[in-house]
This record gives sequence, C-alpha cells and structure tokens, in this order.
Amino acid sequence: QRLPPEREKWDVFDDPPVMEASGSMEKTKWVDLGEKMAKIAAYVFTFALILSGAVISKGTLMFMAAQLTSKERGYCNYELDRHKEFVLTLPRIERIAWTWIIAFAFVIPQLGTFLRSARKLIYKSWDKPKAIIFVLVFISESLMTIGVAIFVYVVLPNIDSDKGLMLTNAVCFVPAVLAFVGNITRKLSNIEFQNDPYSTTVLILDLLSMLAQTSAFISWPITQGDNTLWFVVASAVMISCGWWENFAPLRPEYQRMTRFENSRYFIYIFVSLWKCVVFFVSMLVIEWAKDGEIMHMFTHFTESFGNHQINVTELVPVHRGGSSLLSKVIEPATIATITTAGFTPVWVLLINIVSTYICYVVGKWACKINIQGFSYSFPINLTVPMGLCVVLAICGLYENDNCTFRHIVPPHLFFNLPSIFELSTFFAQRQSWIWFIWLLSQSWITRHTWLPKCNTLATTEKLFVRAMYEPFLIDQDLALNRRVDDGTDWREEAEDDDFAEDLEEMKSKPIDYASLQPHDSVARIYACATMWHETKEEMLEFLKSIFRLDEDQCARRIVRDELGIELSDYYELETHIFFDDAFVRESLDDPDPQINDFVKTLITSIDEAASIVHEVYVRLRPPKKIITPYGGKLIWELPGKTKMVAHLKDKKKIRAKKRWSQVMYMYYILGHELMERDDISNYRKAVISENTFLLALDGDIDFQPKAVHLLVELMKKNKTLGAACGRIHPLGSGPMIWYQIFEYAVGHWLQKATEHVIGCVLCSPGCFSLFRGKALMDDSVMRKYTIKSSEARHYVQYDQGEDRWLCTLLLQRGYRVEYAAASDAFTHCPEGFNEFYNQRRRWMPSTTANIIDLLTSAKRTIRINDNISTGYIWYQTLLLFGTILGPGTIFLMLVSACATVFNWSQFTSFLFNVVPLLVFILTCITVREDKIQLFVAGALSCAYSFLMMAVLIGVTLQINKDTWLSPSSLFFSCTLVGYTITAFLHLKEIHCFKYGLVYYVTIPSMYMLLVIYSVFNMNNVSWGTREVTVAAKPQSKYEMDKKRNLIINWCGERPGGTRSLFIFRIATVFRCFWCSNADKSEDDQLEIINQLLKTIHERLDRIERTNGLNQLDLQRKSCKTVIVTGDGTIVKGDLQSMNKGRPRNSTSSVSSDYTTENSWLEDDVLRRGDVETLSRKEEEFWYGLLDKYLYPIDDSKDKVCIKFDMLITFLMLDCCHI
Repeated sequence: QRLPPEREKWDVFDDPPVMEASGSMEKTKWVDLGEKMAKIAAYVFTFALILSGAVISKGTLMFMAAQLTSKERGYCNYELDRHKEFVLTLPRIERIAWTWIIAFAFVIPQLGTFLRSARKLIYKSWDKPKAIIFVLVFISESLMTIGVAIFVYVVLPNIDSDKGLMLTNAVCFVPAVLAFVGNITRKLSNIEFQNDPYSTTVLILDLLSMLAQTSAFISWPITQGDNTLWFVVASAVMISCGWWENFAPLRPEYQRMTRFENSRYFIYIFVSLWKCVVFFVSMLVIEWAKDGEIMHMFTHFTESFGNHQINVTELVPVHRGGSSLLSKVIEPATIATITTAGFTPVWVLLINIVSTYICYVVGKWACKINIQGFSYSFPINLTVPMGLCVVLAICGLYENDNCTFRHIVPPHLFFNLPSIFELSTFFAQRQSWIWFIWLLSQSWITRHTWLPKCNTLATTEKLFVRAMYEPFLIDQDLALNRRVDDGTDWREEAEDDDFAEDLEEMKSKPIDYASLQPHDSVARIYACATMWHETKEEMLEFLKSIFRLDEDQCARRIVRDELGIELSDYYELETHIFFDDAFVRESLDDPDPQINDFVKTLITSIDEAASIVHEVYVRLRPPKKIITPYGGKLIWELPGKTKMVAHLKDKKKIRAKKRWSQVMYMYYILGHELMERDDISNYRKAVISENTFLLALDGDIDFQPKAVHLLVELMKKNKTLGAACGRIHPLGSGPMIWYQIFEYAVGHWLQKATEHVIGCVLCSPGCFSLFRGKALMDDSVMRKYTIKSSEARHYVQYDQGEDRWLCTLLLQRGYRVEYAAASDAFTHCPEGFNEFYNQRRRWMPSTTANIIDLLTSAKRTIRINDNISTGYIWYQTLLLFGTILGPGTIFLMLVSACATVFNWSQFTSFLFNVVPLLVFILTCITVREDKIQLFVAGALSCAYSFLMMAVLIGVTLQINKDTWLSPSSLFFSCTLVGYTITAFLHLKEIHCFKYGLVYYVTIPSMYMLLVIYSVFNMNNVSWGTREVTVAAKPQSKYEMDKKRNLIINWCGERPGGTRSLFIFRIATVFRCFWCSNADKSEDDQLEIINQLLKTIHERLDRIERTNGLNQLDLQRKSCKTVIVTGDGTIVKGDLQSMNKGRPRNSTSSVSSDYTTENSWLEDDVLRRGDVETLSRKEEEFWYGLLDKYLYPIDDSKDKVCIKFDMLITFLMLDCCHI
C-alpha cells in the first residue's frame, strides 16, 4: 500500500522533519564530479600511455636494428662543411655493440619472468605440471624465440624501417589458422551453428584473415625482388607459434588442463632461462653466417661499448669522358674521423625497456579495471599506423636536412631510410596497400579484446595466457596474449572446484557435471545483521541500506527477466536480522515474555525507512509471525520482492551475544538451507556454496549497494578469498568521534592497506564484511567457531573479538582476507569516554590473542596459506612487540618531553609522570568498580592532553629556532609529513586530517592508559557498549529478605509487624533512611491490590485475544493448527504428527507452549500479521542446533574461575612492558 494514512480534511497541513543527509547519503557533489573527471582522465591517460609506450618500443626496435646494416648513410655536415655532403658506414665494432644491445633488450624481460615465477613458487602453492603441457610450452616458446632472432637480426637490418613496422602486423598466421579451424569444426559439429548466418559470416572473415596473413609470405618477396624478405616466411610462422594456445580449438578437458595456473610458473622458471640461451645461440649462428666467425663478438665486447673512431667521407662530383654531355658521377673521398659516444646504445636500451614495460603494465591495469575497449584495444591497433606516421615524418625531415636531429640523435645513427621518391608515393610504389589488409586481419583475429568477459580486478592469470610479455612485439603480444575466453563459464568454474570433488568423494559417487544449472553460479547474498540495543536513528540507517539494496536487486532482476539482458553482476538477496535478548520478562520465572521496546522500534521503523528510500509513502504488509524453538520469527516481503526475516532470540532458550548469532545464521543458511537439501547433488551444493556470500552487518550500519558490489567483485576475482571488508567511517559527534575519525582513517590508509599488499588483512570487521560460504564450511572454521569458552584465552580471543577470530580461522585454513578501500560503510561509534574505553577493552586483548595464535601456528599457516609469508609473520611480530612496549615508550616520551619543554631534570620529570601512572595502576588493582577506574582514566587523560598541548607548543618553538631538520624535531617533522602525504593521496577523505590534533593530544591516554586498563580488566568479558537494561532484574527472595532484615534491625518493628521506610539520597554519594512504625494507609493497600488485579486482567486479555486469533486463523488456513479454548486445549488435526518433529527430551507440549509463552504474537505492533508454523524439517534443525551448540549457558561462574588466569596473563605482559 502506497497511500498516506487517512486524516481529516481540515488536518492536512504537515510539518515534515528536516532530513539532513549523513553517512552514505551525504551529498558529495564536488567529490562525485572529481571522480567522474578522474575516470575520464584515466581513460585518456591510459590510452596515451599504451599508445606512446608501444610506439616508442617499436620505434627504438627499428632504430636498434637499423644500426646492424653495413650500408652507407648520410652524415650531418654542420660541423664539417655546410656546403658539402658526407656519408659513412658503421664499422664492425659499432655493430657489435648494437647486436648485444638487442640481445639485452630481449633477455632482461625474460629475467623478469624468471623472478616473478620464482616469487610465485616461493610464496604460493603450486603443482607439478603435466609432461605434455611442459613439452608443448617448451617447443612453442623455443620456436618463437628463434623466429624473433631471425626477425631482428636478419630481416629488419636489411629492409627500410617503415617496411619493418608494417611486417609486425603479419605475425598472426598460426592464430588465424587455429581460429579458422576451430570455427569450422564448431560449425560442422553443432546444428545451431550450421543454421546461424552470423557464424557463416564469421567463418568467411576468418578465412579472409588467414589468407591475408599468408599473403605476407609471397607479396613482398616477389614484388620487391629482395631475397632477404624470404626470411619473413620462417620468422613470421615461428613467432606466431608463441600464441597458439590462446586460439587452439581444444576440447573442454584440454582447455582446463592448459589453463594458466601456478604450475605454469613452474614451467616458466625454466623456459625463461632457456629462451635466453636460445636467443643467444641464434644470435651467434646468424653472426657466423654473416661474417664466418663469432669470436669477435666476445673479444671486442668491452671495446664496442667505449669510444671509437668512424671514418666520414665526402661525396665529390667528377667528370669522365670527352663527350659534350657531361655525366655527373659521385666519387667518395675520406675527409675526417669522428669519435662516437660509447653509452649511446645503453640509453636507447633503457628507453626501449622502460617504454615496453610501461605499455605492458598500463595495459594490464586497463584490463583489470574494465576500460579495455577504448584504452587498450584501440591504442594497440593504432600502434603501427601511428608508428608509421612518426617514422615517415622523421625520415622525411632527415632526408631534407640530415642535421635536423643532431641535438637529439648522434649524427652517425639513424633509421634505415626509404628514398625521397618512395615517401612521396608511399602507397603506390611500395605496394603498401597490402599492409592495410594485414592490419585489418590482425584487428579481426584479436576482436575478442574489444568485448572482454572478465570480472573487474581479475587476476593476471585470468587475463593473459603467457607469463609476461614479448618485448619486440609488445602491441601484438598484448592483443594475441589476451585470453579469448576470459569469462569464467559456470560449468568450467564448477569443474575446477576441488571442494565439490571432496564432497562427492565422501559419498563415493561420480561427479555429475550434467546436473549443474546456470543459476548455480549466480551470486547469492545473505545480509545477516545482529541487533541488540540500537536506537531508532541507527535502525533507520540500517533499514534504509537494506531497502536500497533491495531496490538495486529488483532493478537488476527486471533487466534480466523482462529485457532478457544477462548481467554479470546479477545477484539474489535475502536479509536476516538476529535480535539478541528480544524478549522481556516481568520476573525470572515469567513463562510469557513480551517483545521488548527495541523490537517494537524496529517494527515501527520499517515503513518509515521504506518511505524515505522510495521518496513516497510506503506501507509494507504486516510480517508473518512464526513461533520458533529459539523464540520467534517475523518475515516481511520488501518492495523489491526480496525477503527480510527478523529472528527474535529469547535468551532463556538460546545463547545470547553476537558470536552465537553468527553461529545461528551460518548453520541456518549453509547447513539447513543448503546442505540439508535433498533435491540437489553434493556437487551442485559445492558450486552454490562457492557463490554464496554472507554479508555480516551491524544493526546501525549505513552503506550503498555499490559498496557490496565491490566486495562481490573481489570474491569473483579470487576463489581463495574467504572474506573481504570495506572502508569503515565512524559516525557521531564529540571529541571521541573526532579521535576515531582520524584513527580509523590512518588505520585504513596505512595498516590495513599494508596488510592487504604484503599479506592478508587480519580482521574483517563484523559491522560490514562479506564472507564466502565455501570458506566458512571448510574444516576447522564454522565448526570450530562453535567452541564454548572454557579457558582464560578463550574468553579473550573467542568472545571479545569474534570477527577477528573468525578471520584467523580462515587464514589458518589457507583463505585470503582482503580490503577494498572504495567500499565505504558508515557505523555509529562510541561517543562517550567510558563506552569507548570499554569497547577498546574488548578489542585490544582480543587483537593480541589472535596475533599470538597466528604467530604460534605460523609454520603451518605459511605452508597452507599462499598469502602468508615469513616476512609477513615478522611484520606482525614487530607490531606485537610494539603494542606490548607501547606504554613504556609513551611514558619515556612524556618524561623526555617534560624535561625538554619545562626545563626540568630527568628525575623530576620522571617523578611527575610516574606518580599519576602508579595511582591509576593501583586503582585498577584495588578497585573492582570499573566506573571509578574510568573516572581516574578520564581525569588523567584530560591532564595528559594539556601536557601534550604544552609539548606541541614547545616542539613548534624548537622547530622555529632550529628548523624542521634539527635532531630534536626530526621525528615529529617526518611523522607530520608522512601523515600529510597520506592524506593528500586520499583526497576524498582529506577532511579526516583536521582531527589529527585530537589524535595527537590523546596519545598518552590511548596508547598508555587504555592498555593498562585493558590488561587489568581482561577478566571482565561483558560487551561494554550499549549496556542498557530493558527491565530491572528482579531480586531473589533471599536477597530481598536480607535487605529487609538489615533495615528492620536499624528501624525497629512493631509487634503487629507493620513498619514504613522513607529514603532520601543524592545519586550514589549520600543516602538517608527515616524509619517509622506507622501502618500503611488503607488507600495504599487498596492501590497495590488494584495494580495486581489490573496486571492479571491484562494477562487474561492477551490469552483471550490469542485464542480468538487461533480460531480465525484456523478457518482461514487448511494447515493443522492448535486451538486453545477457555476450558482446555483442543487440537484440530493429528496432534501426534505435530509433536513428531520435536525432540524426545522436549517435555512441554505444543499447546502448552503456544498458550503460555506466545502472547507476544498479539502485541499491538504485530496484531495484523498472519501466524504461520515452522516446517517439521526446520523445527528439527533448530532443536538439533540448540541441543548441540546453542543451549543457554550462564558463564558467570566461569568468569570467576578464570580471573586468576587472566591475572597471570597480565603479569606476563606487564613484565614484558616494563
């Protein structure tokens, strides 16, 4: 229903509240504009870098090859005689240097391949490749290397540079043949392709492309009359063999076998070195064929890279014969000797290597961020035409005046020039039109680069076939090495799933590939939120985020179903809210609990949140109400047709706290909803679990759908990714929020980014993180997460930081945890000092305990997890020691600062700082009430903040006196510069930098006092935040009698037993009792009786309404229902079948539970909803889960028992600290 509530006509005037955008809805007009401009700039910049890098790489190759020729070339007459013409021939010593330079240009990228392969083998897991794969790669890479050597040492030196550029478009012969064979095979074997006119057109164009590539073998060798061009045939065919695998029409099983996996790095660690040897041998063979010897390549190596002499000759016109018609003949004459610069070849080599590498890296980046069409394929296809334009323009200028580039290029070096006549008639005289056909055929063969199928941020192995790049043909390599089938097919992805194979092996059944369905690989997102005592404003932020996600999913579903457009980022959505302590009782033994005010706030806020998101009044259908073994369940259907379920937990029936809520939804979604399904095979379950993602949320989180999409993209990119988290932004106001804004920013900018790059993120926060279902279902993850705390370490590690512990379990099973900086989420943080300290009191010991757990299992984790290395373990070890020694370091810093700023002696400064610190330590030891400890901590924090301000002023004055680089100011200057640079690298969050002053003045509090408070209160395992009581816990009879007798002893008691008591108090500081023996008035006693009768009446009224609802519901539904009447219980249907699903140890009957414990169904906010029952299978699941893992526990006694263990732990840490 989308109509506003009815009102009287005279009451139609509104006073709507002012909606201030905050969090994810905050208007960022200029930031968004900047992002759009940055995206446009990225397109243009990437296009320019790839095109310029490829052109420079090709141009320097032609330049290096041109220096191997022994033909005469012109020489600049600027320094000799401007009225004369000069020529020279490069001597052998010069050509030796350029021969080696070309070899180095080939070898250096191969060494890069070797180093990368070695790094992968050292830090990643790998398998030994199959022998057939090793042999095929070995042969193809060897042939390609020989072909490249022939091309650069034989073909290019003997042809003009422009012709050499054009020939690089004619090295696609083998890919053209394989593509044609694959398409014709597919057309003959598939009836659909036989009747498809598009496939016929493709086949014809494939044939024409193959013929165009073949024409390079005969067109120029025949028409140009140059025997050297016949080497083009051998070199072009052999070079094209290097890209055979990308176009080979292999069957699916062979395609999977040749997929680029870590085993291929094992191949390339040998092949890369072998290619260097093959190229070196090929170079020597070609030199021996030219000169008849090869020793000069070694004996003159050092000399060739030094300064040496070259003879320059003059062209002199002479007359011959006595004829009247004089013929002009050019006769050379030696006139001068020039000295060359030996390092010129080295500079050209560096330019070639850098430009080629930039082209490769930027091209790979363009593929990863999906700007491949304009910024990758377009510049690749433009490389040769643009290179031709540049080379022809340069050659034309040089032909007119060979001194044009004398300040840029040494005058004795240049390209192989075409004649001036050929430049003016480029296409006609050189049959250059055939090159245009080669270019078109290459563009058609590599058409797959224009329409990529890969996911954003796909790995290099999914984007390219070969390990690195071919340095001399960078544009062809980027086009032909880019995977043709870069999109992961759902069947292929499933068939590569080892987890699926393990499931089938457990049942000893063959894998049924045919049972897989396309929708099995569709991403399924289960948004699972945990709630407790959130305010209405916080709930609204969460609900608005869910409604935005629901709207986004609905739009994608409409596009897919109604328009028939397949979306690679389509997903299915279901939301679950797990509400801790959702019921309130009037007494401990109250059998009929009611939903608390927080649940009611959630229910009443749903329509308001939907109206805000959809910008129109929205009223959802009342939720379906279901009684469950753990309490109750409410089900809504959102406007986008997705489902939202609120699970109401009764702490008398199920364990409270966040970890057990997470266990609930893990086992419910992955255990009951997936693994208990009998209609699908285990193999399909494995595929579904691979694409099932649990979005862990807090009840106050605020995010946009884009943030979730980024996390899902990360999951699709890497199958070993177990969890991914985004950038968390704190919300709120006040100094504590200011501190946390800067702390969160620096933590994400530096620490989380560092962990992401050098290893894995250790903590994926539970307020906004995405977990892969398959990873959670792995051994020792979800099952181990259900362990009940029984030791001191357990309470700290398991219950105080459950999200960090879950990530530790994933890391120890070999999964990766990543951080997505662009995935923004906003959460409410503690605004008060006490609440903040209590939160960090939980986090700090938990962080330390999990790091210690990871370090103690480091050897095993390094062996299992490819992303955890020895260096990363050492990094975490240093951080751990820094945390332990942090308080001592801050204390010494304060002592030194006070001595410097106030000109005190070291001893005086030491006493000034140690006395308050000892007072706080003694307070933590002797005072059990944490409020007093926090009061002392707050007072000391204020004092230390003033002290830090004085230190800041003193440092500023010292800097003004001794400059920024003075020894006393250098550390402060470096820290400030580092933070400033980091902030400017994150322009979208640069506003966080202004809160750095608050962060600075609170350093003693947060890194010294907070550590001490956390260590001394590790035995306190309460949550610490949102400690709100819904209803006062009733006192036991013993406690009431004890207090009553104590008061009676002071006040006295009349023989009749009547007494009265008056109390006056000022907070908890002063309390005064006035006792008298006067009887209570009769009116007071009647008032008490009246209240009791009223309570009884309300209880009876609720029971009657429940009975009436059941009768109406029975008439409306055909399902079996329990009907309760005033004189007993009547069951319509088979009572035995209804009780059949309950466990045997369940003593209470269905009807008894329904009548005495579920009157909350008739609460005012839920009265209109339908009542349904759980299916027998789900009811059995919940009872089984409760009996095994989630039965209620009271750990108060355990806390007392572990206090001594906690104290021992503290003493050990304190000794290390001192």
